[in-house]
Formats: sequence, C-alpha cells, structure tokens
Amino acid sequence: MKIGNTLNIKGAVLDKTQLENYLEKIASEHNLQDKSDKKTYPIPRVQENFKYITKTYDILNQHLKLGINIHPAGEWLLDNYYIIEETVKEIIQELTLKKYENFLGISTGAYKGYARIYVLASEIIAYTDGKIDKNNLSSLLKAYQKKKTLNMEEIWNINVFFKIAIIENIRNVCEKIYSSQIQKYKVENILERIIENKTKEERKFLNLPIPENNIYLEETKYSFIEYMAFRLKKYGKKANVYTKILEEQVEKIGTTISEVIKKEHFDIAIKKVLIGNCIKSIQDLQRMNFLEIFEEINGVEEILKKDPANVYEKMDFKTKDYYRNVIKEISKKSKISEIYIAKKALELAENSEEVKKKHIGYYLISKRKTRIIKNTTNKCK
Repeated sequence: MKIGNTLNIKGAVLDKTQLENYLEKIASEHNLQDKSDKKTYPIPRVQENFKYITKTYDILNQHLKLGINIHPAGEWLLDNYYIIEETVKEIIQELTLKKYENFLGISTGAYKGYARIYVLASEIIAYTDGKIDKNNLSSLLKAYQKKKTLNMEEIWNINVFFKIAIIENIRNVCEKIYSSQIQKYKVENILERIIENKTKEERKFLNLPIPENNIYLEETKYSFIEYMAFRLKKYGKKANVYTKILEEQVEKIGTTISEVIKKEHFDIAIKKVLIGNCIKSIQDLQRMNFLEIFEEINGVEEILKKDPANVYEKMDFKTKDYYRNVIKEISKKSKISEIYIAKKALELAENSEEVKKKHIGYYLISKRKTRIIKNTTNKCK
C-alpha cells in the first residue's frame, strides 16, 4: 500500500515456499528504469518515523512515573530505544539522496519511481512479519533472482533498506501503543473524578492529551473499554454502577465487554510479537556477514569464480572488489547488464589459448576492458 510518497507495504505472513513464489511473481512484474525518483527518497520518512517513535517512548516513560500500565509492546520499545536510535543514525549516514537516485527504479505501477531494492526489502519485511535471518534472506533473494537479476550495488546495500522497512513497522506499532496509552490516561482521569472523588488539587491526571486522527480509531475505542473494565474491577462493589453503565454502552455498539477484551488482548499479542521481531531482526542484521551473503547470491561473483585460470577465487577481498567494480562501471557506461558483461569476460578467457589471457581479469583491467565494451555493444546492436 502506498500512502503519498510513503512506502508502507502491508501483508499477511507467508511461509517460506509461499513467499519465494510471491517474490518470483513480483520479479516478473517489475519493469525497471535507470534511476529512482528523488521524490521517493526515504530519509525524510525515516526521520518522521523516528520522531513518532521518540514521542511514544516519551509518553511511556511519563506513564511509568504516573503508575499507568504500559502496553506490552511498549516494554520492547523502552528496553531497545537506543538500538532504534543508532539504526536510524546509520540509515541517514549511509543513504544519501545521490546514492538513492542511482539505484534502479520501478518504472510502472503503484511503486513507480521507488528504488527496486527498497520495494523488494519492504515486501520481504511485510510478508515475514518483520522477522528476517541469514538463511531465509539468502533463499528469498535467490527466489527473486530466478526472474530478475539484482545488480551488485543493490545486493550490497539491501541491508539499509531492510532497516528502513523495519523502522516503518516499528512506527506502525507505536501508533497503536501511543493511542492505547492516551486511552489509559483518559480512564485514570475519569476514575479520579467519579470514583475517588479527588479535588483538582489532588488529581494526577489533569491535562488530557488531544487525540490524533489515525488508522487505529476502532482499536482506540477498544483500548479504552478494555482498560476501563480492568480498572473498575479493582474497585469491587464500589464500581458496580459504573461497570453496568459501561456494559450498556458497549452493547449499543453491538458487542460485549468480554468480546472487546478478547479482541484487544489478541491485538496486544500481535503487536508485541511484531515489535519483538523487528528489534531482533535489527540485531541479526547488525551481526550478519553481508560479504558472505553477497558472494552467495551475486550472479557476477558466481561467474567470476569460473575463471579458467583458477586465479580469481585465490584473490583477497580488495582485488575481487576491484574486479567487480570494473564490471559495475562498464555496465553503467554501456547500459548492459553486469551478468552479461561478466559472461563475456569469461567467454573471452575460455576461448583464449595464451596462458595469461586465460585469466578472466585480463579483460577487466587497463585498456583491455575496451574489448569487452566493444564486444557487448556490437552484440546489442
């Protein structure tokens, strides 16, 4: 689902096979353009999300001091806010506007203009309920690549786009947490006045926050009912008349208190799991060796490893990276896929009878790479 220039994809959780099939399908549907639209640059939204997350963190701390019960998902936020803060800083530092615009974009449909890798990362986060680890990440990206190849720049930077999608998820949960806490404050305000009969000077819950218009309008109503029922029970017989009034009001909207409690508790459990998945996934992404993942799923790497001279695999990371960057450079200049260029270099090496020319790198360094450019350009005419 796209809201303005916000990428906020929603989806039911799919098992591994279902999600792999889904990713193959969307890969087939993705039509691409050379660049992403700067209007879809995600950093302003990341900053907005973090402000909302911080506002939720602040209200939770305030309510702890006031003795108001904290939403269970809010406990994850209180314990891990520093992780979210550091992640947001990393995202902003890593993803400049210029860098974002240079990613391949989606050219048609609902996500037109968005970076293809941003859409893909958001799809994966949406359909895994924010839960991601090294094993499912590799297999899911391979599933997408059965229909469309990701370039090296996309694979190398997918980490940052996963984090952006996760921060979006956390913000979505925070909207529910924040709304729920406001309703609890309202309940405490009412109880101080009508049951405890406190004077204005004695009350703790005076300044009612202004409710926001958001997508949780129905859930907000349920949060109020659930918490009011919970608090009234604490007063015993003294609150019977108010419990009866609450029951009557709930019946008017076509349900019962027990049904509302059941639905609210179910939603609480879902939100708690979701934010837990998100925090754990951020931690897992920090620990993952993305070089291993890159080499495992990058089609160019797979081709270069077939070097007839058996030299490439023995090289250090710096030299391998230099070779890969040369292919990336040729691809950008010639508008020809990295895979095709790597295959062409391999073909030239395999067809050579001279020992030094058997090494795939012979065709990727110095002036010799012009042979690949000429060769690929001629093939495409």
